Amino acid sequence: MSAAEAAPGEAVAPGAAAPPVLSRSRPFLGHLLELRRHPIELFWRVRRECGELGEMNFAGNRIVLLSGESAQEAFLRAPDEQLDQAAAYPFMTPIFGKGVVFDASPEQRRQAMKNQSLRDKMMRGHARVIAAETERMMAGFGQSGEIDLLDFMSELTLYTSSACLIGQGFRESLGPEYYRVFYELEKGTDALAYVNPNLPIRAFRTRNRARRRLVELLTALFEERERSVAPQQRELFDVLLSLRDEDGRPRYSIDVVTGMFISLMFAGHHTTSGTAAWTLIELLKHPSHLERAVHELDLLYADGRDVSHQALREIPSLESAIKEALRLHPPLILLMRKVMRDFHYGGFRVAAGKLVGVSPAVSNRMPECFPEPDRYDPARYDEGRGEDRQLFAWIPFGAGRHRCVGAAFAMMQLKAIFSELLRRYEFSLAQPEASYRNDHSKMVVQLAQPCRIRYRRRGPAAH
Repeated sequence: MSAAEAAPGEAVAPGAAAPPVLSRSRPFLGHLLELRRHPIELFWRVRRECGELGEMNFAGNRIVLLSGESAQEAFLRAPDEQLDQAAAYPFMTPIFGKGVVFDASPEQRRQAMKNQSLRDKMMRGHARVIAAETERMMAGFGQSGEIDLLDFMSELTLYTSSACLIGQGFRESLGPEYYRVFYELEKGTDALAYVNPNLPIRAFRTRNRARRRLVELLTALFEERERSVAPQQRELFDVLLSLRDEDGRPRYSIDVVTGMFISLMFAGHHTTSGTAAWTLIELLKHPSHLERAVHELDLLYADGRDVSHQALREIPSLESAIKEALRLHPPLILLMRKVMRDFHYGGFRVAAGKLVGVSPAVSNRMPECFPEPDRYDPARYDEGRGEDRQLFAWIPFGAGRHRCVGAAFAMMQLKAIFSELLRRYEFSLAQPEASYRNDHSKMVVQLAQPCRIRYRRRGPAAH
């Protein structure tokens, strides 16, 4: 069997060559500075110069980037025993904490994936909760004004995600400081973590200070809830903190529970806030698509129905607008795995111990899969085109065995938010179009600030 015929990631004939190495590697740092400054341009350079596989050097950490639908399928289908996700992210431990997410055992990670809040039965109630939280945030808008879109969406999605994934009582205890602490925590994802996640630099000091503050806030919150919340009203974290081992000691420390909270909010809040902001920005840049989405919502809700799980299934124009924002601005620009046993693809061998990666930012704009890849075109998802059905090319949520388990929740959350916002307010850009851009200085990508927009209440007929 030839390399091209071999099953994705399986062994081929001995003597396979190592992948080509990207040029212009600097002493000691390799391509790390390029990653910090222009990561997406770096990944495209690998594709142009090396082809489907190309090796980068991040301060001694060798990572082989795979691009192209077939190579990405090999990456995304590979079993954990060969390409391990957790082993690729040790630099995230200072953010999540020890014993949580990537620092947890495989069995603990599998259990964490079974969040009951993401099941279809629970999702039916989440739509109403998200709509109510959006109305609550809009209550302070007044007739007109101006907001920083990232601040607004980050605070809103913190409340919606915590209410749905943890519990309404827990959400009521949160305030704007939690969003600000999260913002500081995200600064700790500087690419220098590849060298050492504990270097004495400002970004990591800010990260550590934010995590300590989050532990303080949650400790006070849970102590208050233990005093005031009846047993029958306990929510996810209350229950976890009450569990004891066979010796009567707490099974989960406040530090571990803080890590669980951070992981849930990273999954349910961070990525959704950026996508929500980009969806509105792209719609404002393309008024005909905005008009189509608003008209669709006005027709759907003209009979006075509430935002519900069923209603959210009936807004294809808005869904396509969100998908296209996700394609152009994926929340994660690099997915990584550690090679646990030699990985073969296309006649090349990636040795155990190295890292392999796929870039959604590259994949989602591959011209062979997405004609005019830089153009915002929600019609890509119309019947007959269905470009999101290219399961190993359209990958804002990843694909294969590690596809984001919260993808359906994220889409539902975004549609519920815009069902409220676009029916009640008109929006306009408050800055030059080119000033809305992503900040790629951190591995966790977010919109650069300021990213301000103006709003004005629509007339009574819009309600």
